[in-house]
Amino acid sequence: MEIKQLITFKMAAENLNFTQTAKLLNFAQSSVTAQIKVLESEIGRPLFERLGKRLILTEAGHQFKAYAEKMIRLSEEAKLIVNAGEEQTGTLMIGAQESQCTYRLPPILREFKSQFPMVKLVFKPAHSDEMAREHLESGLLDVAFIMDTCKSGDSLKIEPLIKEELLIVASSSHPLLEKSAVAPEDLEHETILLTETGCSYRTIFEDFFSSAGVYSLNKIEFGSIEAIKQCVIAGLGIALLPKMAVETDLRLGRMKEVGWKNTTAPICTQIAWHKDKWMTPPLEAFINLTRKTFKNY
Repeated sequence: MEIKQLITFKMAAENLNFTQTAKLLNFAQSSVTAQIKVLESEIGRPLFERLGKRLILTEAGHQFKAYAEKMIRLSEEAKLIVNAGEEQTGTLMIGAQESQCTYRLPPILREFKSQFPMVKLVFKPAHSDEMAREHLESGLLDVAFIMDTCKSGDSLKIEPLIKEELLIVASSSHPLLEKSAVAPEDLEHETILLTETGCSYRTIFEDFFSSAGVYSLNKIEFGSIEAIKQCVIAGLGIALLPKMAVETDLRLGRMKEVGWKNTTAPICTQIAWHKDKWMTPPLEAFINLTRKTFKNY
């Protein structure tokens, strides 16, 4: 199988449309179809199937996609090493939660792109720390930002960058603000605004309740921190969020901090990569730039 075929398969697997894939790769649709058929013939299993007008990945297609991405990445790394004396190109796959992408990474990305203008950065959402670890171990990510208690990993290098402060926030007129500190019992009948399952600070908030035998019935789950913040400001509920995500809103009086006693282990933003990962110049530069930038926070 050829790299060209793997790239075609990867693109088709992402958008599930051969016509769109052909346009994106500047191929004839017949070429896309022929390349997929060659791959299916070599593998001995169908990678796609049609259900009416819908194109979907088969189970074999899902499994092969992970290997195709690895082989494409290895091909790019090989080119980087061979052409080390020339201007660096290639792609870095970075896993990060929304809060990191929004509030911490922009200055790092600006500086990195000034040093490596031809290196493409692709951010993959890491909705949970477990997902980030799995993707690093499988080679789907080059590097990831993990917000969790400090843990080691047998196959990963995990380096703490900064300790994070978690705040319970409510609308600026919420009755809870009259209390110096709230207990889980005080929040039993509040609407709790949560991030997605697996998020470290969601787990901490849920443990805060369960440790006291309190289980709120009023929960709303969001895929976006910004959506949670807007609901807090509108008085629709309370939330536990990293200070970095709400400090501007607190300063402008859009929301207020609710006092609480966090007895859980502190969480840190950490940077992680596979211990066997080939440290290309762009990857090494990105990690070093991240270390340097986080020292200023």
